[in-house]
Amino acid sequence: MHTMWKGSISFGLVNIPIKLYAATEDKDIKLRTLHKKCHTPIQYEKKCPNCDEEISNDEIVKGYEYVKGKYVVLTDEELKEIKDEHEDKTVEIIDFVKMEDIDPIYFNRSYFIGPGENGGKAYGLLRESLNKSGKIGIAEITIRSKQQLAIVRVYQNCIVMETVHYPDEVRNVKEVPSVPEQVDVGSKELETAIMLIDQLTTTFEPEKYKDDYRLALQELIERKVNQDEGKTPSEAAPRQNVVDLMSALQASIEKTKKPQAKGKATPKTQQPKVVGGDDTNEKGTEASTAKKTKTVRKKA
Repeated sequence: MHTMWKGSISFGLVNIPIKLYAATEDKDIKLRTLHKKCHTPIQYEKKCPNCDEEISNDEIVKGYEYVKGKYVVLTDEELKEIKDEHEDKTVEIIDFVKMEDIDPIYFNRSYFIGPGENGGKAYGLLRESLNKSGKIGIAEITIRSKQQLAIVRVYQNCIVMETVHYPDEVRNVKEVPSVPEQVDVGSKELETAIMLIDQLTTTFEPEKYKDDYRLALQELIERKVNQDEGKTPSEAAPRQNVVDLMSALQASIEKTKKPQAKGKATPKTQQPKVVGGDDTNEKGTEASTAKKTKTVRKKA
């Protein structure tokens, strides 16, 4: 695992040498843009539209647009001076809080923290202290010239750091349009919805969740590479439009009921009502029923 940052964690007078590692990785499949005619990757020029000329890297400076069309230029030396003032290679824990005190909307990116040279004992002390206390640390750190707020906690047997957004980086929920303040919900609908939630409640098993789009894209790429373009993926069954909320909830509950033990009759699944149902669906159902009848007779 590649070390991306070296420094220390400090809380009180305790200072622990550490190394930082990325805890997650982007699995997205990267697609290149190609020239349709010859399949050559496209190159993009750095061009000034005002001077109408291509420019080199040494002609490029950084600037901030303070009003439309007006920029203040910041030199590399000025930016480096600010960076050197704030980047001290320390994860400074300034507070300890309970995990439930922080809403997940603040979470940003996760990093594994490993002990640095001769830091094993102090690292273990911090890990056990966090475990026993049930608390997490609130820390400040500067990574790649950006000062960030972070939490320090234990994940399995490792200390992890998660950068979190500052409060002014989280947009006000009141800006979301059309969110109703209060809605009159029937008690029967509410009870049924809660029943559905209870039936779908389980323990979190991250391994069972897959990125279906990425897997399908990978399959498509492999098929194209092998020049096997004759096969087409099966069409997904069209989703049905449920007439009302109650019908949807009842149908969902029936669908998610766990199978009963052998010897007990299995309740018939209630089919949701649909809008715009056609003869094709009815014929498909009749054909399926007929096919099942033939199979039973054949076995007999």
